[in-house]
Amino acid sequence: MITLVTAAGIAVGGGVTAGASAPDADEWSTSWTQSQQRSSGLSPETFQNRSVRVVTRLTQGGSALRVRLQNQFGTAPLVVNATTAGLSAGGAAVRPESLRTVTFGGSPTVSVPAGGEVWSDPVNLATSAMDDLAVSFYLANPTRMMLHDLAGRTNYFSAAGGGNTTADTSGAGFPDTHGWTYLVSAVDVLGPDVAGTVVAYGSSVVDGVGADNCGTGCPPPAVFQRWTDTLARRVVDELPADRQVAVVNEGIAGTTAAPACGAGGLDGVSRLDRDVLALHRVRAVIYYYGTNDLANNCSAETILAAYRDTFARLRAAGIKVFVTPITPRPGYTAEQNARRAVVNDFVRAGGNCSGTCDGVFDFDAVLRDPNNPNSIYPPYDSGDGVHANIAGQSAIARSVPLDRLSRAARAARAARSARSAR
Repeated sequence: MITLVTAAGIAVGGGVTAGASAPDADEWSTSWTQSQQRSSGLSPETFQNRSVRVVTRLTQGGSALRVRLQNQFGTAPLVVNATTAGLSAGGAAVRPESLRTVTFGGSPTVSVPAGGEVWSDPVNLATSAMDDLAVSFYLANPTRMMLHDLAGRTNYFSAAGGGNTTADTSGAGFPDTHGWTYLVSAVDVLGPDVAGTVVAYGSSVVDGVGADNCGTGCPPPAVFQRWTDTLARRVVDELPADRQVAVVNEGIAGTTAAPACGAGGLDGVSRLDRDVLALHRVRAVIYYYGTNDLANNCSAETILAAYRDTFARLRAAGIKVFVTPITPRPGYTAEQNARRAVVNDFVRAGGNCSGTCDGVFDFDAVLRDPNNPNSIYPPYDSGDGVHANIAGQSAIARSVPLDRLSRAARAARAARSARSAR
């Protein structure tokens, strides 16, 4: 049986998706994400009779998990014929004892229409923080998929026409590699021990551009060097067990805060529902937007209107909002830097974005050159003058006060519990 799913994510003929009906719904937290993209987000090739293995790093674990498949910008229904999940054993290999079949409304096959998404049924697989989860899926019919084009790690294909290799645990069934994340856009974990999810939301500074650069003469850079990766590791290592939060990355390079400033519908206002509010137990957002708006010559007033809109919607949902001032960019004109100053003065005012957010995490202060505040500090520069290298990514992560995140998560949880009790 093929489970059909509407654009809203509701299954027909097979009940409803797990996200809508699973028991213990209040204990699901999103533990990993990557947003789908429009402009460069369609696979460059057609897949047929082929399998794909995507490796995701869970920032928190739980007693079970579920997976979101998304066809947000697809132009035709997307049929997935088989899906598995298991703990990575390195490379394309999976720990055999962990391999699980993933179903959707009880069926191994699911059809996700253009504009649609679906959450899987709960998968009985216990995970821990920082576990690498391999999600594999088989496409029997000619298929072009949506993707995120900066995976930040290696993912895997079967050989062309290689068939259904989703149950392969050795990794031999996935000989081809790629650097994109296909189809899988989020993973939830089940468990009351996670206080909730913190979403990093923004453009390339969030997405991790520069995080593969460690300077001249250094060894090939390791994966998981984005500031969000390091922040997630800090949470695990430095916070007590009862104050753990998941940290997920919803950055898309090249995007803007405001719809009027570009980004082709992927701006921070337009994608907020899908990429933040549709996730589970989101307690706080770290917001970085505006650099591309300025580069596209948008006014400070247009940027600030998008800020106010976004922050109001998040806070109305009970989500704490932490905002970073826009970081330096040497290509800005004098007028663009003047607009940046207006936006940054608004963000810093009162320590709470002039009363519109809950706090300020000042990445601009971390990255700027003290001798040239319109440029990045040279030891932190990836080489393009815009993005932080690994040292800069680490500095950003170290600047985030973990107690603010854990307090925000606990406050949001308490507020929601109070509303539910009324």
